Amino acid sequence: MQQKFQNLKLDKIDHAILKYLQKEGRISNSDLSNNVGLSQSACLRRVKSLEDQDVIERYVAIVNQAAAKLAQNVFVQITVEKQTKEKLAEFEKQVKECPQIMECYLMSGDSDYMLRLAVSDASDYERLHMDVLTTLSGVSQIKSSFALRTVKNKNSFPFKNPTS
Repeated sequence: MQQKFQNLKLDKIDHAILKYLQKEGRISNSDLSNNVGLSQSACLRRVKSLEDQDVIERYVAIVNQAAAKLAQNVFVQITVEKQTKEKLAEFEKQVKECPQIMECYLMSGDSDYMLRLAVSDASDYERLHMDVLTTLSGVSQIKSSFALRTVKNKNSFPFKNPTS
């Protein structure tokens, strides 16, 4: 995926558009164009181009975890028995099917995967541990840590070095 964006050239206007859209995805094209100093039609073309290039993946509403009754985050390190292409693919397929697994990363280091689970409480995690995590293909070790408090949670990326 990273290779796809290797030759991507974003200028300072693209960066400004992305900054505003990451902060407020529902900003009107009129307000966005005023903020970045473009006509409405030019701004709309830029946004469409960023969407077409997959720089903008999608638009979402970020729901408060507590409102979803899943206020707790549990970070889970998973070690798998054997790292074959087929085993990893099967594990990843199963992870994608569990709605409470919010994030999953293939890792370097002590564990093979890092997961973030959204749970309501310890008993909810215990159920997921027994019914889901222990049944995932090829799992040999599970280490879990409950987050006590969220210190920082960002959903916008800083862009560096515009091309112009």
